[in-house]
Amino acid sequence: MDVVGGVLATDDVAATQLIDAAVKLSDELDVKYLELRHEQRCSHPAFNHELTEKVHMRLALPAERDALWQSIGPKVRNQVRKAEKEGLTIAWGRDELLREFYAVYSHNMRDLGTPVFSRRLFAAILRHLPEAAEMCVARHDGNTVAAALLVHGRGMSEVPSASSLRRWNHLNSNMLVYWHLLTRAIERGQQVFDFGRSSAGSNTYRFKAQWGATPHPAVWQYYVRRGSVSEMRPNHPKNQRRIAVWKRLPVWLTRLVGPSIVRGIP
Repeated sequence: MDVVGGVLATDDVAATQLIDAAVKLSDELDVKYLELRHEQRCSHPAFNHELTEKVHMRLALPAERDALWQSIGPKVRNQVRKAEKEGLTIAWGRDELLREFYAVYSHNMRDLGTPVFSRRLFAAILRHLPEAAEMCVARHDGNTVAAALLVHGRGMSEVPSASSLRRWNHLNSNMLVYWHLLTRAIERGQQVFDFGRSSAGSNTYRFKAQWGATPHPAVWQYYVRRGSVSEMRPNHPKNQRRIAVWKRLPVWLTRLVGPSIVRGIP
């Protein structure tokens, strides 16, 4: 769910001191490796591995909703219109939508084979970001079919989590939700919309690109103490087996045990 997680510094000296401290803490805690998710490469002698396969997908927002509508292309517009014709409705809110959001989110994460964050985490985000965080849900005939968490920062809105239920995919609910997320950001006067990370060329990359989002660098740098970074990536064979098992678990069980597992997943 995180967008970035690396060094924040105004000069190279401060950056080096922060990395020195992180490396020292890694040694003290005897971790396998330290991972810093940067947007620009930092120079430090402790770094002995990096990954650059992912990118941040971001869209420069126009000032008006109509300009966005004209920019997204006929295929995307038709999918949004189809969702509206199917009778989908959109609701905005905060705590009152948390139950619906989490039901869709946890079901979708189970289908993807990924452990969930706890509902308490999302409640805390809403509590600590009262002016910046809000939830959007799409409903059809009384069913919640898609949901998203939108967070507004300084000039940029980002979507840490957006999910839709697969059995409703024919309704294009995800397209309608993203249209409303984007227009909400414009209404808030934001200049940029961050769709989150994707692997270049992946399905999620293409989904975001169809809205006009363009790739921006993601440089993950590592201080590896033992083992291999690849052991914790989803495409490692042992993790593929775990993912296959997770997809077969009942959703209630993944909600129960997922939060304790996800803490150890980078």
